[in-house]
Amino acid sequence: MNAAAKQWELLVLTADKNAQSALEGLLGRPQALGIRPIQALRILVHPRRDPAVLRDSHNFLRPFLGQARYCLVVFDREGSGERNRGRDELEGIVQSNLDANGWQGRSAVVVIDPELEAWVWSDSPQADAVLGWPCGGRQLRQWLMACGLLQRENTKPSRPKEAVETALRESRTSRSSALYKALAVKMSFKGCTDAAFGKLRRCLAAWFPAGNKGANTRIG
Repeated sequence: MNAAAKQWELLVLTADKNAQSALEGLLGRPQALGIRPIQALRILVHPRRDPAVLRDSHNFLRPFLGQARYCLVVFDREGSGERNRGRDELEGIVQSNLDANGWQGRSAVVVIDPELEAWVWSDSPQADAVLGWPCGGRQLRQWLMACGLLQRENTKPSRPKEAVETALRESRTSRSSALYKALAVKMSFKGCTDAAFGKLRRCLAAWFPAGNKGANTRIG
């Protein structure tokens, strides 16, 4: 990037290190996302988690207005403290604040409903392996149904974070930020219908269309 360009092509604000690691993994797969490589990427973590990302993103990001070309805010609806509001409403609140503070036309807000772990669950055997399954000769999906954590007609648990944590305990696999990055690197996007993930992909495709030349991703 030349001296007149922004320092960062994309600045991301999220609520914790697990989300930071997951987004590093996702954004490091430009071909899978259908975008060109992001030349310079920085992912920030708000020290006061999801509620502060909801209420304070515009203030937290103000010092970076002149440093980033685009800005993305990602947080969980479940952790935000606003369980009675839908993801569209929460996204609108944050987006309005960003627009009023200099990010209009170059920012987006993605609220994961209910939480980050909703993106973990897929039929990918690679994702199961990261979670330590098969375990004791049992397949993860069958075990989740036996435990009442997954309904047979559903593709994902209704309480995805609880299901991840329970599965990790059963397989004696340590929960860590590195695990979330590994899941993001291995997860399959094929057939994913999650609305928040769909919005993320559309925003990235608009900002970084495939076919445009770009250098290798630099993460700061």
